[in-house]
Amino acid sequence: MSVRILGIESSCDETAAAVVADGREVLSNIVASQVDIHRKYGGVVPELASREHLRRIVPVVREALEQAGLALAEVDAIAVTCGPGLVGSLLVGVTYGKALAMSLGKPLVAVNHLEGHVHAVLLEAHVVGCKPELPAICLIVSGGHTVLYNVAAQQGNGSASAQGFRYRRIGQTRDDAAGEAYDKVAKLLALGYPGGPVIDALARYGNADAVRFGAAKMKGNPHDFSFSGIKTAVLYHVRDHPELQREIDARRQAFAQGARKAEQLRPQCSRQTLDLLASFQKGVVSDLVSRTLAAAREFNARSVLVSGGVAANSRLRQVFEEEARLRGLDVFFPSRQLSTDNAAMIAAAAYPKFLAGERAGAQLNAEATLPLG
Repeated sequence: MSVRILGIESSCDETAAAVVADGREVLSNIVASQVDIHRKYGGVVPELASREHLRRIVPVVREALEQAGLALAEVDAIAVTCGPGLVGSLLVGVTYGKALAMSLGKPLVAVNHLEGHVHAVLLEAHVVGCKPELPAICLIVSGGHTVLYNVAAQQGNGSASAQGFRYRRIGQTRDDAAGEAYDKVAKLLALGYPGGPVIDALARYGNADAVRFGAAKMKGNPHDFSFSGIKTAVLYHVRDHPELQREIDARRQAFAQGARKAEQLRPQCSRQTLDLLASFQKGVVSDLVSRTLAAAREFNARSVLVSGGVAANSRLRQVFEEEARLRGLDVFFPSRQLSTDNAAMIAAAAYPKFLAGERAGAQLNAEATLPLG
């Protein structure tokens, strides 16, 4: 009989619940986004995010159960994200998950949000029947995280399956996460929030070689990242070209009149702006890909995993696939739906822990800076 786990995710600004059977079969996956709430502030406001989680978590869980065709008492365990993330947001999910588990007498499994992103890749791999071989280098790249892990099976190497994994962090951002840099550049250029999707959509119309952005030179750990420099370079480029500032003012007016999507903003973007966006995206993507593949070479990885919200970026996927193929490596992404925060990945990550007998008790608390590995 299959093990059906109800997952709950509330680490940032997505209230999510999902039911996954045996860590592989997604029976439901519900995500309530708060993008419209935070858009006017140009980023996530923690207090507003917590309040929205409180309002949405009960109906989201109810909808996930209805979509899975299950009553609450029919799930075998409750899995909840306990960190890292915004502490107020995490507390909503942790408190609700504990209450459900205690009232139902069901096991409670605590899941690290970053490990969830690893399992988002593995969950999709199970569906297509092509499992990543371990050890693997995993890049988790989003608005809050840019980090590299060496992922290995608990007992020896082999194909990824419903087993536990060992994680060793080998690199991380020293300042802005890659997704955060996208958001800040989009805010600077009056392109709205979140910045990643709109920059990705507009960049395809520009010349990626028009503006040269060099990669950050990292002292110490060469596998670390830094994106504050490229963000600042975009700012200086705008200051050096006053005509771009006039465009920005025009886009702010268009945005105030309801223009939100890339196709609506494109008429407000000159060739110069489109070239700047394409060049910025090329710089970020090149840095992510080159450092990840360098780590794969150093640690003799047999595959590469890429997950997190920025993993939905079209250029990132294209360049990773092209460069990894040249090196004889397989690269695995989750679907775009599972790249961003969701609860299916939390339920999937909880499955091997459930089998291993890992349980969380009433003392479980939210940890904003919870490490992985």
